[in-house]
Amino acid sequence: MARCEVCGNDYNLTFEVHAQGAVHVFDCFSCAIHRMAPICEHCRCQIIGQGVEVDGHFYCGAHCSRAEGKVGIIDRV
Repeated sequence: MARCEVCGNDYNLTFEVHAQGAVHVFDCFSCAIHRMAPICEHCRCQIIGQGVEVDGHFYCGAHCSRAEGKVGIIDRV
């Protein structure tokens, strides 16, 4: 059994996420999202969907990137 790095649950069905040379262990997707999802630099929400990256900065959507003065970014629907 392995222990979730977020909640500490010792669980026989944990899973690993390999990212940027590190290995993370979680017992559920909500813990993985809590630890791994980037944070919008404007509204501070966790970016669970597509999001946008502009000049190395992460935003939940074009509206937040524009609010931070970034231009030329549009949301696709």
